[in-house]
Amino acid sequence: MRASIPSSALVAAVVGFGGTLAIIIAAADAVGATQAEKASWVTAICLAMVFESAWLSWRYRMPVISAWSTPGAALIAASTGFTMPEAVGAFIVTAILLVATGLFGPLTRLISRIPTSVASGMLAGVVVTFVMNGARTIAVDPWLIVPLVAAFFVIRLYNPALSVLAVLAGGGILAVALGRVPDLPTPEISTLTLIAPQFTLPALIGLALPIYLVTMASQNLSGLAVLRAAGYEPPAGPLIAFTGLVSLLTAPFGASTSNLAAISAAICTGPDVHPDPAERWKTGPFYAGAYLVFALFGASLVAIFAVLPQPLIVLVAGLGLLGPLANALAIALKAEAERIAATVAFAVTASGLTLFGVGGAFWGLLAGLIVLGLDQLKKAL
Repeated sequence: MRASIPSSALVAAVVGFGGTLAIIIAAADAVGATQAEKASWVTAICLAMVFESAWLSWRYRMPVISAWSTPGAALIAASTGFTMPEAVGAFIVTAILLVATGLFGPLTRLISRIPTSVASGMLAGVVVTFVMNGARTIAVDPWLIVPLVAAFFVIRLYNPALSVLAVLAGGGILAVALGRVPDLPTPEISTLTLIAPQFTLPALIGLALPIYLVTMASQNLSGLAVLRAAGYEPPAGPLIAFTGLVSLLTAPFGASTSNLAAISAAICTGPDVHPDPAERWKTGPFYAGAYLVFALFGASLVAIFAVLPQPLIVLVAGLGLLGPLANALAIALKAEAERIAATVAFAVTASGLTLFGVGGAFWGLLAGLIVLGLDQLKKAL
């Protein structure tokens, strides 16, 4: 055991949690979640990562790190017209699809055949709204926002992983100093709230299917790639099936999808953790321990976010998605022959188009695939 093992796990947990919690809060707000339901959402999804990371790392003796689906949460936050029960129904369906994908290899191969350019164009269309909204906060509260933006771009030169977390912590302190925050809430232990699901066709098509696709394309496949790059041979099917099963169990408590991590996993899989790859699996239980603490105090963390200035929350969400947006755009435009299709997917998704109660993410993906199919058909003729 080396000190680098628990320290790497703690950094990964803090960066993953603090850097993207604002996006989970935004997703909960979009579907009309109450304060109790928000706390239950955060608590349940943290518990999901506790069980997934601890069990899978111990079972397969490799650093299998899980996370919530940040693109999935961004997709929910960008949606309109859905209720919390409908969202829970969509989470259940998404989890079932993930279990089926893990149990049946052909489904994994089918999802992997979706052109990454089009999928990335859709993902970029989802997250670009948050990044633009983050920029708009400058005009709303410049005395609070401008110093934080400057600090972010300076800190990221030296430590990109901690830059968003630094903005969140520094922003909270600055907001208090400027008198933007009322009395802080009293700490309390979290509780879970059972939410009866509601299954509707618009939610299944507009939420469940897009969440499943972005979770597989941008999270699970990337998480597997990180493990392979570190020299491991992860069993894709069992890992995806287990995260889907845990997501199924936590969905009735409001938790959105959990999945294999990519960025957090990268922090826990390199030689800096331990020179012996066979010892790095121990980061999983330590990572799980950190998320157990987050789960216990999830209600307090949600309450703190509730009293922070709204422009600060919007800024943190936008800065947290700046990296994923840049990466998605780079992938979307990489293949010259697929650029128009990827751009169509991006534009339709970002437009917020809603047809028959189904949101823009589905139509953006569909439009991109149709355009790409027409291009390939012309080449074949």
